[in-house]
Amino acid sequence: MTNVICIVCPKGCHLSVDEENGYAVTGFGCERGREYGKKELVNPTRVITSTVKVKGGIHPRCPVKTSSDIPKGLIKDAMKLLNSVELEAPVHVGDVVVKDICGTGVDFIASRNM
Repeated sequence: MTNVICIVCPKGCHLSVDEENGYAVTGFGCERGREYGKKELVNPTRVITSTVKVKGGIHPRCPVKTSSDIPKGLIKDAMKLLNSVELEAPVHVGDVVVKDICGTGVDFIASRNM
């Protein structure tokens, strides 16, 4: 039995996940919590937020985030990709900054106009 705290919503349900019983989840307040508990043990994923360099913008860095969650094991590789990125203003919210991160089909997108 593994205990995790659900991060799907601000409620923060304390989940118990029974790996020996088909990843049965208890302690959830909604179906999203049940799904999260199982996924967190079987294939944990995260949305990444960070910044990249930008030339000619009102700030030296532009915030970016992944368009969806990616496997937790790829976070370091995804962050390494961002180190070499330098954008040129103008940048618009939703612009693709890095396409297909580590072959996941997920993109880094700009989350602020510059």
